[in-house]
Amino acid sequence: MKASKITSALSALIDSKIPSFLWGPPGIGKSSIVKKLADDKSLEFIDLRLSLMDKIDLNEVSFPKEGEGILFLDELDFAPAAVQTSAYRLILGRTLGEYRLPKGWSIVAAGDSKTDKETVYKMPVSLANHFVHLEMEVDAKEWKDWAFSAGIDERIIAYIAYKNEDLFSFDPNLDEKSFSTPRSWELVSRILQSGMDESLLLDVISGVIGKNSAVSFLSFTEAAKKLPDIEAIIQKGEADHPGEADVLYMLSTVLVSFLLKYNDEENLENVLKYTLELEPGFAVMIVQDLQRSGVSMEHLPAFLTWLRKFASLRGESCQR
Repeated sequence: MKASKITSALSALIDSKIPSFLWGPPGIGKSSIVKKLADDKSLEFIDLRLSLMDKIDLNEVSFPKEGEGILFLDELDFAPAAVQTSAYRLILGRTLGEYRLPKGWSIVAAGDSKTDKETVYKMPVSLANHFVHLEMEVDAKEWKDWAFSAGIDERIIAYIAYKNEDLFSFDPNLDEKSFSTPRSWELVSRILQSGMDESLLLDVISGVIGKNSAVSFLSFTEAAKKLPDIEAIIQKGEADHPGEADVLYMLSTVLVSFLLKYNDEENLENVLKYTLELEPGFAVMIVQDLQRSGVSMEHLPAFLTWLRKFASLRGESCQR
């Protein structure tokens, strides 16, 4: 399931106090989704990394005595058998020794066992049977929408739009310390925005997403040097129209990012005017990205002109 559907399903399960188990590979945002749901619902949130605990640790946790919240049992499938047994009591009977979990609390668990079989402890069938199991997948388009709202560096957003497969490259069969995931790209964004000397970027970014992905990404960022005059596009709707795919991906991302930060109708009109002579697939991608981010343009004269030219392509996308 995509993150948006996972969020909707978890929201309903949490409201109904139905235990759920969120499966998926590392670094794709499982815990972030649960934490955001807690924040959105104004619920307390307790995050327990069970793989790092033993039975004594679990018994000493300061569990809530009242109120409403979400008890998040992360890496439950990696937890030792004794910890899983205690977790089983919490999930099935909502008790742990003398303690009883308040009625206002929901239980969500998560695990990565399908990507790392060597370190996983087999979960008892009786325990697994008390969850609604949800499998989370990585989706580049949904990640892109999130990345715009989260302030992820524009070069990264453009690169992932250009090369979807590099959003997630984890392979449990390879002994690699660094690999690309949504979480690691967020870290790369922070590195790029840190002001670090460019001479250090290859080595540092390689330590986050791996050497091959780092080389590919940094090579792609050279496209930024070939961008047309962005200010002229924003202010007049006029500039050169590049033909290289990497430059078009970078240009599309830069324009969308600017309009999301400065949602001015005159700027939007000028960008729409500029896209009329842009490669059609990218003209459509720009408008779709803006609309998915909540930008209204249907009332603008430039959009009506745009629509007459590209209406038949609106169901298509440049993203792979």
